[in-house]
Amino acid sequence: MQEYNVKLITESGEEYYGYSFGAVKECITEIVFNTSPVGYQEIISDPSYTNQTVVMAYPLIGNYGCADDDYERDNLTIGGLAVRDYNDSPSNFRSTATLGEVMKKYGIPGISGIDTRKLVRSIRDKGSGLALICSPDVTLEDGLKKIKEYIVPHNAVSEVSRKCEIKEDAGNARFNVVAIDCGMKQSIVKRMTEKGCKVTVVPYNTPAEEIEKKHPDGIFISNGPGDPTDVTEVIETVRKLKGKYPIFGICLGHQIIALAYGAKTYKLKFGHRGGNHPVKNLKTGKTEITSQNHSYAVDAESLGKTPLSITHINLLDGTVEGMECEKDRIFSVQYHPESAPGPEDSTYLFDRFVRLMEDTENAEEN
Repeated sequence: MQEYNVKLITESGEEYYGYSFGAVKECITEIVFNTSPVGYQEIISDPSYTNQTVVMAYPLIGNYGCADDDYERDNLTIGGLAVRDYNDSPSNFRSTATLGEVMKKYGIPGISGIDTRKLVRSIRDKGSGLALICSPDVTLEDGLKKIKEYIVPHNAVSEVSRKCEIKEDAGNARFNVVAIDCGMKQSIVKRMTEKGCKVTVVPYNTPAEEIEKKHPDGIFISNGPGDPTDVTEVIETVRKLKGKYPIFGICLGHQIIALAYGAKTYKLKFGHRGGNHPVKNLKTGKTEITSQNHSYAVDAESLGKTPLSITHINLLDGTVEGMECEKDRIFSVQYHPESAPGPEDSTYLFDRFVRLMEDTENAEEN
């Protein structure tokens, strides 16, 4: 039997011995878990997982490899991956590389062969603290010392946001959307171009005045990593633009909109990550099964002092999952309606954004 060649140490003092795949390197990150049975390629390429090690609750990972068309970004920034069973011989005609090969290319360490059920329960019970992936020779005492001395970065958005403007157009564009990139998934851009939008993606720190010069029909605030209160540039931009254009926010964008209106956010004990989270639409009474990936939530009580109203709630813990201000033509959701990976129950939100831009256009013509 192969000897263990890698170890994971949690901030709470637990040790998990396993087998290395991907890059061989030591790293300290926040540790979180995801309950999705599929979509590991989208997960490892989602900038929202920057500086996080993701524990996959589903046991078999890697079995369909990685396909060129399924990456969310071309530069992977996830901290690490922990799985029960890693498959290094994928069976998929679209696969061009194994998961381990991709992770090695981008310097992402992986650990397999551990009891992910125990680790997921530990994170759920104790919260998502820090974890160290290291050589099995590192003692628990030394590992905990390294974790204690680690300084958590607060510049994740600046690290993953595009440094220059890019444009995406499917050729049938009717509306010009300026998307503020806080770590935007490519699947969101695809959804918007499918709806007839030209998407101009700009860096997170683009001033409101520069955005207005592009004569947008609508503004989109993207998903991204980290604490929303760290992204003061985008909060200020939304403050200046709200009420002037239709605005749609997803995930981090949802939290930023809340902060721009004077509401508060807070960190969840272990976050929401997976493709099976039930969310109730308070306007229709329907329940949507959603894809989620976030550590922070909007404080419901603080919304009472703003013109924002709650439109969606999480049926697992009652947290805020959607907001709107009809007067300002602004709305947002905490989950990922682009469904990559995950269910397609909420793709109607992109249609709603288009209708807002249509209504604005018609009002201006009349």
